[in-house]
Amino acid sequence: MKIFMTGATGFIGGATARHLVEQGHQLTCLVRDRSKAGSLGELGCELVDGDLSSRPRLAEQMKGHDALLHNAALYEVGIPKDRIPALRKANVEGTVNTLEAALEAGIPRVLYVSTCAVFGNTHGEIATEDFRRPDLDSPGGLEFTSVYEETKYEAHQIARNLIETRNLPCVIAQPGGVYGPNDHSELGSTIHQFLDGKLPMVPFPEFGTGLTHVEDIAAGLALILDKGEIGESYILNEGNFTMRQILEEVGGIADRKVPKRAMPTVVLKALRPVGPLVGKIMGQPPNLAELIASTDGVTFWADGTKAKTELGWHPREVRTGLRQTLEAEGRL
Repeated sequence: MKIFMTGATGFIGGATARHLVEQGHQLTCLVRDRSKAGSLGELGCELVDGDLSSRPRLAEQMKGHDALLHNAALYEVGIPKDRIPALRKANVEGTVNTLEAALEAGIPRVLYVSTCAVFGNTHGEIATEDFRRPDLDSPGGLEFTSVYEETKYEAHQIARNLIETRNLPCVIAQPGGVYGPNDHSELGSTIHQFLDGKLPMVPFPEFGTGLTHVEDIAAGLALILDKGEIGESYILNEGNFTMRQILEEVGGIADRKVPKRAMPTVVLKALRPVGPLVGKIMGQPPNLAELIASTDGVTFWADGTKAKTELGWHPREVRTGLRQTLEAEGRL
């Protein structure tokens, strides 16, 4: 298959590009900065310059491809207000332009990479693809834990609307939390701080997230692109954990003791007005208010059974994947 791909220079995108090329697919990757796309060139991917701002240009670049894999997005939590327009432009406007360009170019198959974050805080429940947000029927309306969640929720609804009203031949993937070698997310940062002995207390120990190795997310995306039913969504998630449980898994592998004490959330809340300064000192994002809202007592738990049973997705166990990650990073 000849696939047009966005977001191939990212953590998940890079792994997915490698996986698809190894399967024999031809990839055309949209890139904004060629200095970040060296590995894609080495894979033999065709690189085209551009971004998600021009629908006509995207449609022209997509013509002649068998499929579109739209993975590009900005994932940032705890952002200052001046970053909000960038997230909206990338995650919402970029998705509108890309998916409508696919319609204009007549792309026969589309995979849109959404996220389990669109479910919002599941309050300890493990969501399936038909999970209904608790706040959908709330008199106060939707309550988002972060701008990232809000923009990805809007983008998800855009994809669903184009499927239902304009017959976009699209299937949707919903990855949960991801980990793997060279993960620079907040989760990856917390694990590295713990291994470096720089985590005297566990931050947000009851924060709940899914956990899947990045290579298994890539394999799942390839399966959804190949076998997923148009109009359907597929969650990609191997296991659900709290932050303390994740650190205990890592500690068990690396022979490190997890701090017994939890970082007092009340102290972080008191420091919200000076968030940028505190965040820099503590290695946290500048917007402590959003960071707290998206982690304190929040769970983003989801069930990947549908992808496993219907598509034959077989992700590795989390303990195995964590050990492989630590070995690859020279931590064992």
